[in-house]
Amino acid sequence: MPNVALKVVRRFDAPAERVFDAWLDPATLGRWLFATPAGTMVRVEVDARVGGSYAVVERRDGEDVEHVGEYLEVDRPRRLAFTLRVPKYSQQEDRITVEIVPLGEGCELTLTHENLDAEYEDRTRAGWTKVLDALATSLA
Repeated sequence: MPNVALKVVRRFDAPAERVFDAWLDPATLGRWLFATPAGTMVRVEVDARVGGSYAVVERRDGEDVEHVGEYLEVDRPRRLAFTLRVPKYSQQEDRITVEIVPLGEGCELTLTHENLDAEYEDRTRAGWTKVLDALATSLA
């Protein structure tokens, strides 16, 4: 199947700076990014600079699932781009871009997931929607 890019858009009641910072704060990141209701977060590492890396590791059903990548762009509070790999499932490296536009007291976030295998588009869209819902909950 061909690779596609998908976009997910979400509005937040929080200011753009606060939403942006949530993506790079290891103290709060593990509560919402790649976190599942039944999983236990075991490690969150963030080196928030261009060329820096991150790792978010959650234990699910007794196995550690690692989400890793490198930061490609860090332009607070407007744009963040990073690679994403989940070695347990694939060696494929995807590109994630988060763009944030201030709107009154809040902001609108557009997440673009590039290099996605088209076969996983619906499931991935649902996954990112849950991630952004969890982010909204953590900011509330």
